[in-house]
Amino acid sequence: MLSDDLRYTTEHEWIKLVEGETGTAFRIGITDYAQAALGDIVFVTLPAVGTEVTAGQSLGEVESTKSVSDVYAPVAGRVTASNDQLEGSPDLVNTDPLGAGWMVELVPAGSADQAWQESGWLDAAAYAALTDQA
Repeated sequence: MLSDDLRYTTEHEWIKLVEGETGTAFRIGITDYAQAALGDIVFVTLPAVGTEVTAGQSLGEVESTKSVSDVYAPVAGRVTASNDQLEGSPDLVNTDPLGAGWMVELVPAGSADQAWQESGWLDAAAYAALTDQA
């Protein structure tokens, strides 16, 4: 379940360019590959709206029946939305990881378009190769 309109990190987050209330933002979640490896998601911890993050900083945690994993910020910026649905339904990460299971929206500190082009994030083909999903 990979999409050509997303970018991916080597830490198994996906990033989508979206238009938010405060301009261009990145919607972030974990990949289908990551949720499958974690198993049943039972709890998700996310940052509050307004939280400033640096690239590589933990944005929150995903707890499954197997383990607890951090979700990392792919770029520095400010959290502008957090998926409140995950509080009562963390299983959305398992059932719809690229849709309703999204985690946060982040407005980057710099230009979103420039970050999208120059980030070094993986496209679907490169992520498939990384995870042997080709």
